[in-house]
Amino acid sequence: MNSIQSDPTVQPVPASVVEQVDAADVTLSNPKRAVISLGSNLGNRLETLQGAIDALEDTPGLRVKAVSPVYETEPWGVEPGTQPSYFNAVVVIKTTLPPSSLLERGQAIEEAFDRVREERWGPRTIDVDIVAYADVVSDDPALTLPHPRAHERAFVLAPWLDVEPGAQLPGRGAVAQLLAGVGQHNVLARADLELRLPE
Repeated sequence: MNSIQSDPTVQPVPASVVEQVDAADVTLSNPKRAVISLGSNLGNRLETLQGAIDALEDTPGLRVKAVSPVYETEPWGVEPGTQPSYFNAVVVIKTTLPPSSLLERGQAIEEAFDRVREERWGPRTIDVDIVAYADVVSDDPALTLPHPRAHERAFVLAPWLDVEPGAQLPGRGAVAQLLAGVGQHNVLARADLELRLPE
């Protein structure tokens, strides 16, 4: 066997790898802006939110551009006092991932934090929801864009408004007006808590 061919440094790069690199180069020149909502009401809620943000930043083809202040929110759809309150935050990202891949990544992060989907409105370690992706409006049942209930959730609208005062929810209008319409009852800014933008 020729010794040159057995030298791994001169092996040809597989065509599939070349195609992946070329495709990434093409898409990286045109990243899309997306807004992601995070929520946690089990365990160390602040640490979990930060862990989810860091996991997003570690995703190839994704960069975290802004992280909102932390808000504390009473749980939805349950008797008051039966579950811990939520810590909520919103992150703005730039990504070359299509919405379906972004959804898969969000679900993988939820699973990594042992999210268990046992009951609707049940407590959870972490929720990772895509609120909006560019200007996409889609009724796809697997991933409705923008998030079908974002316009009525102060715990999404309030932190989003903090990082993007002029934000627009596709098909729904200005986030500031939507928040004014729903009010901020039971959604409290926690100025004593802070999430870091990944390095």
